[in-house]
Amino acid sequence: MPTYNWDLIERLLHKVQSTAGETFDSDHSAEELAQTQAAEGATPVGVDDLKADASSYETLLRERGFIEAGAGQGYQLTTNGARLLALLDSSIPDSEHPRDVLDEQEDALDPLTFVELANKAQVAP
Repeated sequence: MPTYNWDLIERLLHKVQSTAGETFDSDHSAEELAQTQAAEGATPVGVDDLKADASSYETLLRERGFIEAGAGQGYQLTTNGARLLALLDSSIPDSEHPRDVLDEQEDALDPLTFVELANKAQVAP
């Protein structure tokens, strides 16, 4: 059962959303997360580890249909990518509940599992 760094995935999806059509740099999202964690007083994961995870997540999100090639050298969110971002959005009150539900799955980013899960009303924040 894989465990995911939802904060990093959320940042990657936000970056895809805000830079559609531009060159995508997953390393930058990893660096931003490390800086945010340090500023919040949390013990950050090493930047090199975050960069490796970000690169792996970029590939996973693309292969599993959460992001797709957009105009230019960037990506764009798919319908499932937008749904995942909505579930992960930390700016929404009680945003931990959907993350907890995702963590309970065998593999929350398996496309079939995700679609089934995202359709359940109790998961929505």
